[in-house]
Amino acid sequence: MDKSEISLLTVEDLCEALLIGKNAAYRLLAEGKIKSFRIGHIWKIPRESLYAYIREQSNMM
Repeated sequence: MDKSEISLLTVEDLCEALLIGKNAAYRLLAEGKIKSFRIGHIWKIPRESLYAYIREQSNMM
């Protein structure tokens, strides 16, 4: 992937994409089920990590 193609999501974006609440989203991130990183107190989620999680959960690997 070209560095210019990297897209990051916020926790709010993650909630909207998975139709879940913030508590569930923070739990997924804290448990490492969705690869992410923090800048200070703000979580950043690579879009590809979301896609990987969806593929894994739906057994579409």
